[in-house]
Amino acid sequence: MTDSIAHRVASGGFDDEAEDPPITPLTRAEAQSLRARSPQVSPWRVIAAQVVVGCLSAAVVWLVTGRPELVGSALYGALIVVLPGALMARGMTSQLSSVSPGASAVSFMLWEAVKIAVSMAMLLLAPKLVQPLSWPALLVSLVLCMKVYWLALLWRGRGSSR
Repeated sequence: MTDSIAHRVASGGFDDEAEDPPITPLTRAEAQSLRARSPQVSPWRVIAAQVVVGCLSAAVVWLVTGRPELVGSALYGALIVVLPGALMARGMTSQLSSVSPGASAVSFMLWEAVKIAVSMAMLLLAPKLVQPLSWPALLVSLVLCMKVYWLALLWRGRGSSR
């Protein structure tokens, strides 16, 4: 296989059009079958799961340490993920974002920028809003809530194996 690649490079490069099979559009039945095999996961379901994980992480912090000030930091860490995620979910599920594929792409980029900006602002405001602040508790809760996005992929995968 390496000789084939070396020969192509030496002979002037790759001719992708000659090797790719022609693209044929899906029929309505094929598209419906594909959607049935790959169901969408509601962004609100992901947000709800993040709320649950955030509350569980705060409960574990309280059970392990018994210090309520650490619980506040853990809850704020979860809020740093949940609040911007909810803003993005709200924006992405609006009718305006589903007008056309181009509008959807622009809407996604806009709401992703809003999500990042709000997250950064909340992180910067943490020392002023959460007194006393425990960065380890905040960051552990924040990371756990962010990992919920991987659960969404597992939910989607489980739905496609039916």
